[in-house]
Amino acid sequence: MIEPSPRLAVIQPLPGIGDMVWHLPHIRAIAEAARHPVTLIAKPRSAAKEIFAAEHTIADVFWMDRNPDRRRGAHDGPLGLMKLIAAMRERRFETVVILHHSRTLAFAAMAAGVPRRHGYGYRWQRPFLNRPPYLPQSALPLHPYDQATAWLKVAGIPQIQAEPRLPVADQARRAIAGRLGSRATSLVAIGIGTSEPYKQWGAERFAAFIRRLLAAGWENAVLIGGPSEAALAAEIAERLADHAGHVVPALGWTLAEIAALFEVSGFYAGNDTGVMNMAAAVGIRTYALFGATPPFHHASAIVPVTPPDGRIDKTNGMARIGVEDLVGAITVDRGGLGPTGQAGSRQHAG
Repeated sequence: MIEPSPRLAVIQPLPGIGDMVWHLPHIRAIAEAARHPVTLIAKPRSAAKEIFAAEHTIADVFWMDRNPDRRRGAHDGPLGLMKLIAAMRERRFETVVILHHSRTLAFAAMAAGVPRRHGYGYRWQRPFLNRPPYLPQSALPLHPYDQATAWLKVAGIPQIQAEPRLPVADQARRAIAGRLGSRATSLVAIGIGTSEPYKQWGAERFAAFIRRLLAAGWENAVLIGGPSEAALAAEIAERLADHAGHVVPALGWTLAEIAALFEVSGFYAGNDTGVMNMAAAVGIRTYALFGATPPFHHASAIVPVTPPDGRIDKTNGMARIGVEDLVGAITVDRGGLGPTGQAGSRQHAG
């Protein structure tokens, strides 16, 4: 069991946005057990500061710059590890909970002089921890969400929420109102971004799908992605030139703003990405295209859309999901494709 502490750090080192969203119920449970908001130690790529802008159980976010893409992180290598240890020691943490099996991070917590060190305790991580319980080796292959859930259970920490529920910041709501103006109604969020090419559905299919949405009565489609999706968004808009003004690019918006955008969207449809997990956590119905990777059923708001033959692979799995497959899944789930469907309302409050 976690002892109450105002100086408790939770380390969640997986780098993705989805990884961060998955762990929100566990972070909240630990903060509740500690009776104080926690410091979250995470990687910059997780965008935790933006995602959790309105999360009251997280007091602050401390960046752990290890193993970033295409560069050497400030905390990589022996010298970098020493810098990380020094930064942790300076913050004088009383307790650290590592939601991972990393032995390096467990060593860093010990070297930083953290008195109480919790973690999964697999193999060589255990010598650097000093607070049981530990997970059995058989739990190692589990999905990270399931590992964290299993650890809370053996630690006797109640997990109040089974699913991530992401709050939305008022400042982000105001920003979205300013960005969208009169288009902040009757809109669908379209997730065109992806970190992996094999998860991309493509401009032709997205454009054809948006055309179906507009014909069904939706007034606006908002394209969500990063700056690297600018060419893709431009191609989609070009294919829908006869609907100019009804296709809105939301490229490079902050994730806090994206969360606020989801709050006013009828539903999300698009690639399997980190923001897809955010959409489900905000509480809108989320139709996710799983052609290249199998779906993970951690949120009831997610409706997986897979190839008709059920075969998921990275070679051509996304290409085998047709526009009619996505339209059909939405129609069955909502009772129709247009704005009058019933399942598109928010599933829970943030």
